[in-house]
Amino acid sequence: MQNASSKMLVTTGRILLALYFLLPGLTKLVAPEMQLELMHRHHIPYAALLLPVAGVAQVLGSLLLLTNRHVRNVCFGFVLYIFIINFTMHDFWNFSDTEAAHELQNFIKNLGILAGLLVLAGVSQKRKLALKSFLRGDGTV
Repeated sequence: MQNASSKMLVTTGRILLALYFLLPGLTKLVAPEMQLELMHRHHIPYAALLLPVAGVAQVLGSLLLLTNRHVRNVCFGFVLYIFIINFTMHDFWNFSDTEAAHELQNFIKNLGILAGLLVLAGVSQKRKLALKSFLRGDGTV
């Protein structure tokens, strides 16, 4: 059983992780030009189609985290998202010098975010994806 300070720490971490995905998700939807340019630079196929899908997924997942709904499932979804992003957009092995260092830094940073998501998933309630209980919260964690 968690004490009040542990619950506060988990809630704070959940909210911060939600904001980490919410702001870039909104940017992808409102001002996609820079992100599209980056995707083209990394030779991502179908970038114009994938970018809004990623933006919507980030916004919806963030809103679910903020409202404490399906936290475990959202965390696993974001873990998968980070793996895809790390190996397509932060491919430091394809660059040299400053660019390689920058991509490596983002790759490692994303592993830290991934670690936070795994910890949050580990302390969150297991839930089945069902329409009848979709809007129900996960309780206190």
